[in-house]
Amino acid sequence: MIEANTEDRFVEMVTESQGIIHKVCNIYCDDREHRKDLFQEILIQLWKSFGSFKGEAKFSTWMYRVSLNVALQYVRKEQKKPRQTQLSDEMKNLSDTISDDSYEEDLKQLYQAISQLNDIEKAIIMLYLEDRDNEEIAEIIGISQNYVRVRMNRSKEKLKRILNAQ
Repeated sequence: MIEANTEDRFVEMVTESQGIIHKVCNIYCDDREHRKDLFQEILIQLWKSFGSFKGEAKFSTWMYRVSLNVALQYVRKEQKKPRQTQLSDEMKNLSDTISDDSYEEDLKQLYQAISQLNDIEKAIIMLYLEDRDNEEIAEIIGISQNYVRVRMNRSKEKLKRILNAQ
């Protein structure tokens, strides 16, 4: 049985950092319905693994890692598996925070350009846009800081070419 304060703590922490999930969903899914599905799948996986969160890393770092892993798995699947975990009403309300009016034209173009990058480039750019430093990006993605710097430079150049071609 799950204690109410555990669920409350989870909802509070996710609510404070839900922008992370929205960004991951926006970068990995073009369609609104797919974004909502991915958002819910990320919430389910965060909830399932919340008990293993030890607090050794910042919650946002852990949340990024889980969200990115789920997103990468999600986009690679051709068919979605049926969900077996049920979310409480309060947790379901988090996925309803995606609004139709939240996208400005510049942001849409940026997300469209980012969507043309490969998976690792998308993750690095997304974390960079969150003002994460190379050390934290390396920790979240699980690569060396030097590799982050190299991929960051290549990804920025690729984004410039894509945006200039639009």
